[in-house]
Parts: sequence; C-alpha cells; structure tokens
Amino acid sequence: MTGPHQNQSLVTAGTDIDDAEAAVVLAHGRGASAESIVQQLGREVHREVHREGVALLAPQAARNTWYPNSFLAPAEQNEPGRSSGLESIGDAVEAAVDAGISHERVLLVGFSQGGCLASEFVARNPRRYGGLAVLSGGLIGESVDPDDYLAVEGDLDDTPVFLGCSDVDPHIPEERVHATAEVLENLGGDVTTRIYEGMGHGVNADELDALDGLVAALV
Repeated sequence: MTGPHQNQSLVTAGTDIDDAEAAVVLAHGRGASAESIVQQLGREVHREVHREGVALLAPQAARNTWYPNSFLAPAEQNEPGRSSGLESIGDAVEAAVDAGISHERVLLVGFSQGGCLASEFVARNPRRYGGLAVLSGGLIGESVDPDDYLAVEGDLDDTPVFLGCSDVDPHIPEERVHATAEVLENLGGDVTTRIYEGMGHGVNADELDALDGLVAALV
C-alpha cells in the first residue's frame, strides 16, 4: 500500500543488519520519533557487551503520529494511519528477514501508540517471533473480539510476550491490556502481564529488565 508512513525513514542502529544475528524492531509513541526510541530503549538493548550482534530497526511515523485518534476509537477513524503503520512494522520485520535473520530472532517492541501497533501487527500476523514487548499499549479498536483474531491463519507457537502497563494509565485502560493478553494467549503466545500500581504513562525499571531478558534470549 501507499500510505502516510510509507515514505518515511527506517532508523537503524546497533550491529549492521547484514552482520547481525538478531533484530529488534522499535515502534515509537505519539509525538516521539524513531531516533528517540532508539536512543532511549536502544541503550537498554545494548547495555551489555554480549548484545553485540543485535540490529535495531525503528520505523518513523509521518509527523511523529501513527494515527490521529485514541486507539480505543473505531478502527476506521484511525485510517489510513493505522493500516499504514502496520505496514511500516511489517516492512521493518521483512528488512531483517531479507538480511538473513529468521522471524524467530526478531523481537518487536513498542511504547504507547507504537505498542498498540506492535501488538496489533503480531496478532494479525501470528507466527513464531523472537518476542513481543508491549509497553503501555494494547490491541487497537473500539472493542476487542478474540474471535476476530482466531480467524487469522497461523499461531504464535510460544512466542514470549510481555505486556506492561499502569493501573491508572490515562491513555491505556487496564481492561484493554488484559483483553490483549487473552487474544495473544489464544493465539499461542507465552504471555506475561504486569500491571504497576500508580505508575502513569511511562516505562519503569522492571519493564526494562523484562526487555533485557527478551533480548538476551535472541543471541
């Protein structure tokens, strides 16, 4: 497709993709950028020497926003940004695969809007990935019907999934996190859900430790 995000850059960091053993696809939040999420979470991915061999790939949203409305709005109200954003995530995954990295060594990570996109992409394209980390995010739409996702061919085949969110996040209702976990479990994911009391909209040390563990399992 040709959408608002298809002519945007793919920011890369870490090990050169042609030399990498694994890849982490990082999806930024609303108002942020591919470079900012690489700088913030990329440091965690590479905070130990043995993480050499991991390429970072971060697609950029047009005007720093993947879709215009709340992720809880009817899906059609967030088009074409939603579909274009999902395609951008898929293009980043395929860039890793085209470089010789298997899907089983590709970890998808997203925060806020990016977390919503990453979870939606994995649920709509189920297969064995290196992992999925959704930080303050959830599946996109006015409601979540698990049967809609079970109609998709394939399964996650025990892909490790981490969902982290506050119980009082002003953008992400706790019930949507649990609904997302249910869908990903039904698709065969090995899901860990952690709800943090009073955290707000952000990322904490426990979530970064969980991310560290997912990256360590890739290499």
